[in-house]
Amino acid sequence: MSQITFLDRMVAWAAPEAGVRRALARRSFEALSAKNQGYARGYDGASKGRRTDGWKTAGTSADAEIAAASGLLRDRMRDLTRNNPHAAKAVSVLVNNIVGSGIIPRAATGDARLDETVDRLWTEWTATCDADGQLDIFGLQTLAVREMIEAGEVLVRRRPRRPSDGLAVPLQVQVLETDLLDASRNGDLSDGGRVLQGIEFDPIGKRRAYWLLAQHPGDTAISLRRRLESVAIPAGDVAHVYEKQRAQVRGVPWGTPVMRALRDLDDWTQAELVRKKTEACVVGIVLGADEGEQGIAPCVVDADGNRVEQFEPGLIAYARGGKDIKFNQPATTAAVSEWLRAQLHIVAAGFRLPYELLTGDLSQVNYSSIRAGLVEFRRMIDAVQWQLFIPMFCQPMWDWFTEQAWAAGRLPQPGIAVAWSPPRFEAVDPLKDAMADMLAMRSGTMTLAQAIARQGHNPDAVLAEIAAMNAKLDALGLVLDSDPRKVTKSGVLQDSMGEDAEGSAAQQQG
Repeated sequence: MSQITFLDRMVAWAAPEAGVRRALARRSFEALSAKNQGYARGYDGASKGRRTDGWKTAGTSADAEIAAASGLLRDRMRDLTRNNPHAAKAVSVLVNNIVGSGIIPRAATGDARLDETVDRLWTEWTATCDADGQLDIFGLQTLAVREMIEAGEVLVRRRPRRPSDGLAVPLQVQVLETDLLDASRNGDLSDGGRVLQGIEFDPIGKRRAYWLLAQHPGDTAISLRRRLESVAIPAGDVAHVYEKQRAQVRGVPWGTPVMRALRDLDDWTQAELVRKKTEACVVGIVLGADEGEQGIAPCVVDADGNRVEQFEPGLIAYARGGKDIKFNQPATTAAVSEWLRAQLHIVAAGFRLPYELLTGDLSQVNYSSIRAGLVEFRRMIDAVQWQLFIPMFCQPMWDWFTEQAWAAGRLPQPGIAVAWSPPRFEAVDPLKDAMADMLAMRSGTMTLAQAIARQGHNPDAVLAEIAAMNAKLDALGLVLDSDPRKVTKSGVLQDSMGEDAEGSAAQQQG
């Protein structure tokens, strides 16, 4: 607000209209000045002044920022995952929820015989699909998600094999760390394309190749076959899995926003531990009787009279001429747990995790709050599965598999429609969730196949197993309480209920 000066008052006294015009003009000028100084009255975040003097921002692209920091971010995140329990737990929780025991595909062509053939061949191939010969397809999913979270991105390479290798489908896949991507390759190409951080694009911006090193640049093993030059691998043979937060070509570790918080929490924990150990070492100090002698530094000696320059548990230090003892009073730590909880809330927010899943601390929740807290987390996991991991990892695996199986004569066509079933979320209250699914099916808002798929199973396989089991029970003449064809939910036989109903109706008519 502008201040009314003595001159303003004199002008207004002599000419009121001129005084009003003078005040309005001054207010307009001040508003214009404020706008020119950072749009302070439009957007507070764009204002300039004492409160934002230290706020340094850059208008660089996402690729420029990632190119400058990606290597160090990966190294620091891996170090935190190795040594920080909270970082390790965050990565583990995200992996377990995104992929769990595995995201299961099922052929969905509409041809029951073809679907069964494809599913059987997929199951046979997945046991030997790992180029390293250690994991199945679901183990590779877990490894890929872990790399994506910890390093920010992961590469999966298609490895065609010879028919003589004895595989169900002559194909294997290899999970590669993103360090193998030659980030030093950048620049324009003669045909109008360009290379950016080791990824080659054609003139219209489509990925054309990945420039990969033959050996990890951080490998310390000496090898005479080591090549320092990178080679171009066709983009059709590489699946690049990462989260796109901007229009970017590479990813960053998921824990990037809280790396400093995790590091500071580690340092604070160690400092607090050392402080408590130090306080516990000194039990008391024997001081002189006079105040003047209390200022003399304690002289700690061993049995031979040699000076000891360290603390030990239970130590009583003797000052020269000591005659009176004062016991150590350790500082109180009443607020440590609250501060630690607040810091872990920050870490959980950075990893997009509920605090309870990060720490296992359920002391502050009840059934309703933990259920409500998991809803948003599960929505985020659902988005990651369907918008990121399935299209970037699972679908390329399926396309490579069907194409190679068709080329080997195992399938009649290369393109096979597929439906994916992510792992189910464990219910907080299984009975309530089961009742909700049953009501949804009875009201027609969900099919039986969808209900089975939500449990992480193949509906066709489950229904076939149910039919086979029912046929076996009928052949043996067994009736179980779990058979809804013959027994009601209360355990009453369906036939006896029908007879009772008929008898009651006859009595009413008589």
